[in-house]
Amino acid sequence: MLKFKSVMVVGLSLLLSAAAAAPTLAARVYDSDTASWVDESVLATRVNTRHSVIKKEVVSYETTLKPGSIVIETGERRLYLVLDDGKAMKYGIGVGREGFTWSGTNRITRKAEWPGWTPPAQMRKRVPDLPAYMPGGPNNPLGARAMYIGSTLYRVHGTSDPSSIGQAVSSGCIRLTNDDVADLYERVNVGATIVVNH
Repeated sequence: MLKFKSVMVVGLSLLLSAAAAAPTLAARVYDSDTASWVDESVLATRVNTRHSVIKKEVVSYETTLKPGSIVIETGERRLYLVLDDGKAMKYGIGVGREGFTWSGTNRITRKAEWPGWTPPAQMRKRVPDLPAYMPGGPNNPLGARAMYIGSTLYRVHGTSDPSSIGQAVSSGCIRLTNDDVADLYERVNVGATIVVNH
């Protein structure tokens, strides 16, 4: 019996040593900058080595739009949430890359926390290895919150890649950091006007 226990202890030790030495499989996440799937560690490394996040701030802002309205200044890469008394909350955003920008006036028709993502057919054609559906969560490209714009394919949403803020990298959606989109989400109602300017 003692010999059997000794063999079991040695075998278990070898098994644990082998498991510790084996490489771990990193989670795969969708990298919107390269339109491909990468190991999570690759994205984390790039996030830590690129520019810092643009901080939100209250600024003077004259407009005829009602408080609670959103104005996207694509060229400026800023989102303005209209407040009372000639003020707005200004957020840094990521916008559509060349060929994917758009403009117009619409309404926020839906809001979702940790939304799932169904890539549009056009995007799946460009990036064939995209899944038909991705459940919500930290690795989902829509991030922590999404606000849907009319009946379009576009959204104002979060991202777990803060280095993309201030960049033109999306397929037309407007992205904020997860912290900023959660803040905006609490301030914006369904039905709010959204104006997107070039």
